Amino acid sequence: MDRFTRIESLVVPLNRANIDTDAILPKQFMKSISRTGFGPNLFDELRYLDQHQPGLDDQERRLNPDFPLNQSRYLGSQILLTRENFGCGSSREHAPWALRDFGIRAILAPSFADIFSGNCLKNGLLPIVLDTFEIDTLFSEVDISPGYWLTIDLISQTILKPDGTALKFDIGSVVKNKLLAGLDDIDITLEQSEAIAAYEACRREIEPWVF
Repeated sequence: MDRFTRIESLVVPLNRANIDTDAILPKQFMKSISRTGFGPNLFDELRYLDQHQPGLDDQERRLNPDFPLNQSRYLGSQILLTRENFGCGSSREHAPWALRDFGIRAILAPSFADIFSGNCLKNGLLPIVLDTFEIDTLFSEVDISPGYWLTIDLISQTILKPDGTALKFDIGSVVKNKLLAGLDDIDITLEQSEAIAAYEACRREIEPWVF
């Protein structure tokens, strides 16, 4: 998992509440567990004017010019600004995979679905909860300021705005340290590989019939 320490990026606004995981990545694209290749179909039904057809190259499809992720002013954004209850609906780890594959590293919203938030943190994607007033203010500032950038610093748990204002955000110390180190649950388990091997060797002597 890539480390998350500090990013400076354009902000892309998605002014919708209750975006569920099927809207983030529709179920017909969940055909792999490779964690990559899902970016072209992120928000598929919102990004494209036509439906995906088997065998059709997504680059040949008609983009929706009104959808923010398709607009040149937001090209390359790593920070997604959205509304409450983002990631609701069914639990699918493919949703944060698609966001990461597209290039999103952080999401700002008033609230997230719990399972989605956990899946994000396990995949190097930072979901940040801000109060509704702060989110409303950011939407207004992004709208009137093309090229609106934010700096997110995980170590200090701050978001620095272009005018120098700093917003604080909360995150649990355990998941914060995992993101800073770039470690997922498997990586942390593998760090104890010597202890695990020693335990298995001891069990083999005490309970040889198990093996």
